[in-house]
Amino acid sequence: MINAHTKESQSLISPEGAVTLLKEGNARFRKNNKADRDLMVQVAQTTGGQYPFATILSCIDSRVSSELIFDQGIGDIFSARVAGNIVNEDLLGSMEFACKLAGTRVIVVLGHTSCGAVKGACDDAKLGNLTALVSKIKPAVTAVTQPEDPKLRNSKNLEFVDRVAEMNVNLTLEDIRKKSPVLKEMEDNGEIQIRGAMYDINTGEVTFMD
Repeated sequence: MINAHTKESQSLISPEGAVTLLKEGNARFRKNNKADRDLMVQVAQTTGGQYPFATILSCIDSRVSSELIFDQGIGDIFSARVAGNIVNEDLLGSMEFACKLAGTRVIVVLGHTSCGAVKGACDDAKLGNLTALVSKIKPAVTAVTQPEDPKLRNSKNLEFVDRVAEMNVNLTLEDIRKKSPVLKEMEDNGEIQIRGAMYDINTGEVTFMD
């Protein structure tokens, strides 16, 4: 039976070890071999505090629940979600809290295949407040130069969509490092890792990017 993390167990996890725990959890998820844990016991164990080892910034997509796809329990990860897994001041502040004050060892920016927000950016969608959100993904569309044919640069071309989604992860990583001196310093000091990853909605597999 897996217990919730304590301050002591959290302190023993290195940044690379945190990534390994996530990879192992995703492997269990894909094999439908979930770890043996009693979530209500973990609720009781975390009443006095929380000691997560990872922070995951992912999309709001209903198929991409970080707790499920990484097979984690109560108190294991901070889960930040927004369409298109972009960052803004609020999310950066949340991640600074998670790492600097609460002790998480890794930040993972998790994109996914067939992302609706990315499709909206590819099609230049406009709808209320969604317009401003989609505009934050447009730089990733521009950065993917192939194919050049405008007729192939839209949401119907799923290969293009997925390449834009991956580029969007990379640009989000750049934004984190550029806009958060706190997190950049922690990364430079080896206190945390800031990693990108892609989730395949067809297979359930998370692939970490170098």
